[in-house]
Amino acid sequence: MVKLNKIYTRTGDDGTTGLVDGSRCPKHSARIAAMGKVDEANSAIGLAAVKMAGAPGADITRIQNDLFDLGADLATPGDDFTPSDMVLRIVPSQVDWLEARIDALNETLEPLTSFILPGGSELAARLHIARATTRAAERAMVALAAQDAVNPAALAYINRLSDYLFVLARVVNDNGRADVKWVPGQSR
Repeated sequence: MVKLNKIYTRTGDDGTTGLVDGSRCPKHSARIAAMGKVDEANSAIGLAAVKMAGAPGADITRIQNDLFDLGADLATPGDDFTPSDMVLRIVPSQVDWLEARIDALNETLEPLTSFILPGGSELAARLHIARATTRAAERAMVALAAQDAVNPAALAYINRLSDYLFVLARVVNDNGRADVKWVPGQSR
């Protein structure tokens, strides 16, 4: 259980932040950038969630919790991605759950015949912002992975999450009927 008695600690005033293993890391590092982008994605998802009710809302709560798990995973350096009581890691079953939810949501949708513009309803637009923000988090995680070990399940999770948000945006757009289709070269 996390207990926060004091919000400020002053330990980061030197431009570093503490990691799970007790080490300190510069706030400008790729690791902290990836963690920050995951936090931004979670916040964008939270903004969409305020307009949501019912089963997708329950999914969103689970996803937001998973994103905190993902942040903890990224805050734990090393190449041992085995979870334990003391080490929180994204696990393949979290990715499997997202894939199952994508498949279930996608069953109600007509196949795409065009790319769609991010919009339609307000909720769909919010979900598209969350999707784009999630893609930015994925790029930051891939950049970290180019220089340090990153849990492969964490990379799969963030990739699948943007797919989930895309499909969910279509579902809330009247099962895709309110999607705005891209018309290539329309303004030429």
